[in-house]
Amino acid sequence: MSTISRRTFIKGAAAGLVALPLLARSRSAVAGTRELVGEGCPDPEGIMPKRQFRGVWVATVSNLDWPSQPGLPAETQKAQLRALLDAAQEMGMNAIVLQIRPATDAFYPSQLAPWSQYLTGVQGQDPGYDPLAFAIDEAHSRNLELHAWFNPYRVSLQSDLSRLAPNNPARQHPDWVRAYGGQLWFDPGLPEVRQLIEASIVEVVERYDIDAVHFDDYFYPYPSGSNEFPDEATYQQYGAGFASKADWRRHNVNTLVQELSVLIKRTKPWVKFGISPFGIWRNRSTDPLGSDTSGFQSYDGIYADTRLWVKSNWLDYIAPQIYWSFHFAPAAYEALVPWWAQVVEGTNVHLYIGQAAYKIGTSTQSPEWSAPDEMPNHLWFNLQYPQVKGDIYFRISNLLANPLGFRDRLEQELYRHPALVPVMPWLGGVAPHHVALTQARRNPQGVELEWRAIPHDNSAAYYAIYRFDSKVRPQDVCAFNDPRQLIATVRRVEGSSSQTYVDTSASQGQGYAYYVTALDRLHHESWPSNRRSP
Repeated sequence: MSTISRRTFIKGAAAGLVALPLLARSRSAVAGTRELVGEGCPDPEGIMPKRQFRGVWVATVSNLDWPSQPGLPAETQKAQLRALLDAAQEMGMNAIVLQIRPATDAFYPSQLAPWSQYLTGVQGQDPGYDPLAFAIDEAHSRNLELHAWFNPYRVSLQSDLSRLAPNNPARQHPDWVRAYGGQLWFDPGLPEVRQLIEASIVEVVERYDIDAVHFDDYFYPYPSGSNEFPDEATYQQYGAGFASKADWRRHNVNTLVQELSVLIKRTKPWVKFGISPFGIWRNRSTDPLGSDTSGFQSYDGIYADTRLWVKSNWLDYIAPQIYWSFHFAPAAYEALVPWWAQVVEGTNVHLYIGQAAYKIGTSTQSPEWSAPDEMPNHLWFNLQYPQVKGDIYFRISNLLANPLGFRDRLEQELYRHPALVPVMPWLGGVAPHHVALTQARRNPQGVELEWRAIPHDNSAAYYAIYRFDSKVRPQDVCAFNDPRQLIATVRRVEGSSSQTYVDTSASQGQGYAYYVTALDRLHHESWPSNRRSP
């Protein structure tokens, strides 16, 4: 790799371009910009990489995470969500997965579903504001992606149809609904159900600036005792040509996933589609392509052919819920992570690991969860597999409880440096033009930076701030791949070509050199700015 030991950085706001050798050039070069790419750069040992998805689920069903209870004033709900987002930012997250359709209800004004009862206590009652629009604005202001979490088939956690709002589609079409396991579900085998679900998701993609559509592990309901889901009549009507009801059921779910993959991208090509399924597809004893496990099989039990979805590139990411510890015999963590890494290999699908934060400090299933290092060791183990691009934690309230000091470990050790969301090249996007760093001056709060974008260039969604020792001059782009130099990310101020940031962590008497890069909403990173020292 070449270096520039004899080169200097071009000075001045007009130039604003770091004279570094070009490690990698992307499609953005065609537009006259350079993309800062870390491919080929080693990740420093002992710390998490600069590019890593760090998400956390925020559950609204049954008021698990937010709002804390139904019927709170709008301002109280807003304050609670702000506090959760502040905590996510403090813990080093760069995304939240917010449940906006916990059943056939909505956390936004919808033409296709009533207001959620978890907002006001009464399904269909207007909370007086748009929670989803508020959540997006607040998340983006903290430079957190917002992944909109839908539960497609679940109608209600109770079984009395008459308790639903009159405008609930389940009330309007009771023939679409099946009672099972003490709950109400839409029948996935009905084309009308699939059309309703797809329309309800496209409604959100069209109207809101979400970053992703997200499903968890609920497709056909999990088995309830020996009772079978009551869809025999639907199977008799639509199941001709399938070898078994199980094959037909998988086809129904596959069709929803495949069609949504197309519809989302047709509506907004940059919106991601991700699913977090149950952690086991099939066991090797059942299928030679399966994992070295002996647990519940989602392929057979809830008719989710997750491996097919990945191999068909219908998703942008998959986040299997590997909610088990190391050495747990039926489903060991060290067996499932490499299996999923092999599944995504060669596909256009990122692999994130769903982590069971709720098990930390418990004796659930295995004693390993009582060890403070169990969850941290999951994260270190993942680094052995480059296919693993990050993690999502279930759920934020469990992290806030700081079980076995894990929240402290995130803030002080594991996630003490910010991380940029990994790029998905198949979604397009280009790196913005580099910015000009015009000022770096000390003030009582720290070091204040000011930079300017090229006039009329609105391609940047946010900026990354890098800080080096003033005696260090980066020799190549790999210096910018070191997460220890990345101190913050800052959302772009709409309508302004200049922006400021105060580095409050700067020590008095310490010499620093700063650089700023610009990133688009799909996380393509520009060439660094010119160098400035206070």
